[in-house]
Amino acid sequence: YALGSTRLEVAFRVVFPAAIGGIMASILLAIARVIGETMIVAIAAGSTPNLTLSPLETIQTMTGYILQIGTGDAARGTLQYSSIFAVGTLLFLMTLVVNVVAEIIVRRVREAYE
Repeated sequence: YALGSTRLEVAFRVVFPAAIGGIMASILLAIARVIGETMIVAIAAGSTPNLTLSPLETIQTMTGYILQIGTGDAARGTLQYSSIFAVGTLLFLMTLVVNVVAEIIVRRVREAYE
């Protein structure tokens, strides 16, 4: 607080710019974790096998689909059984993209701050 700055000025001009990279990375990593989350998202979405663009109707999540088909009567080698791996790969790729974007943003903010 030397040189006459108030606590609010120090927070917004010094602390926040130094922390923005970590804040943005934590938000993006939370989004990546939500993408791969299984049960709470399935419960919140209603877990019905339905695809719609309306946010007011229930849907089935990708992880819920894996759970439903994986514990069901899908025989090995069928299209349903193979689709489990396709959905799992897609979930992995979505999470990977979010993590890479978070890393790029953190590096850019870190370079701009230093």
